[in-house]
Amino acid sequence: MQLLPACYLFKGLSESQFLRLRSIVKEKPMRKGQFLMNEGQAAGALFILKNGAVELITTVNDSFELPIAILRNPGDCAGTSALVSPYKYSLSSRCSANGKVLVMEQARLKELITEDHSFGFIIMRNLAEHFLEMLKEARQETKTHFKTFFKSIHS
Repeated sequence: MQLLPACYLFKGLSESQFLRLRSIVKEKPMRKGQFLMNEGQAAGALFILKNGAVELITTVNDSFELPIAILRNPGDCAGTSALVSPYKYSLSSRCSANGKVLVMEQARLKELITEDHSFGFIIMRNLAEHFLEMLKEARQETKTHFKTFFKSIHS
């Protein structure tokens, strides 16, 4: 459970908040090829990588999956859709190496947030900061692609 503080979502929690969080965590093994979550399904849990690797993917059509990221670092998380309405996973995650994950059921997380609003505020602030950083990176990548595209058509 030492890796919970490594997860960006939990940065800034007090020791008592970490104790309550640890009380709802379950450790589960994962096997290569196993799906932890599927795009479009109800988001029933948040996953924190303990060890191994997890690939985040989205389905473009029935025969093509687009890789989005690979989680390799202890404390990396997947399934943040469990924290935000409409509570549906926006990506799938497939284990690309055997390992272990920490699982927090969405209902238990909601209970913690309801009992301690500062707990919820900290997690949601961290989630917003993370998503804004990802958006900034995506915009930069889009600019780079457009510059390359425009150079190629104007050459």
